[in-house]
Amino acid sequence: MFTGLVEAQGVLLTRTTQVGGVRLSFSHPGFQLSLGESVAISGACLTVVAFDEQYFSVELSHETLALTTLGQLEIGHQVNLERALRASDRLGGHLVTGHVDGVGVISALVPDGEMTRVVLTPPTALLRYIAKKGSLTVDGVSLTVNEARDAQVELLLIPHTQAVTTLGALFAGKSVNLEVDILARYVERMLSFQQ
Repeated sequence: MFTGLVEAQGVLLTRTTQVGGVRLSFSHPGFQLSLGESVAISGACLTVVAFDEQYFSVELSHETLALTTLGQLEIGHQVNLERALRASDRLGGHLVTGHVDGVGVISALVPDGEMTRVVLTPPTALLRYIAKKGSLTVDGVSLTVNEARDAQVELLLIPHTQAVTTLGALFAGKSVNLEVDILARYVERMLSFQQ
């Protein structure tokens, strides 16, 4: 479980093809890691399989490569990083599982003073889970939905978020990992049994 509050950014150092997927190695984010620990990488929960003071590695299955943007990463690309939530931690964002629900596309970026308004087109199947003033995780970052329309949603990036996450480098046409609020999925599931 995560909060969607990015702790650091990492850089992809190596990509190695393996049977069943790939191994990716990232620059060390500056916080302590342990073997087997879960780390959200641009919103996808992955397991640390190797590390030292310079780097850490994770392995991705074909399914993860197909369902997230991580398969499109090239050497030198930056990613958002967050370690798993401990029971004693403060929950400053919202509950995030690190299970990417789909890939959305940035439709437009509109300056709004020092902030940036992001117009995002999520997969049609996810729209029913996204509500105005609800939470949406974009590349591992917990954001509040400002507007939820028929085919698009609008989010607002404050200067801090733009400075400390990869969302500051968004551009129109960029694909991003999305995770909807888990509570919406549970509500839908419970209601399906009442019908």
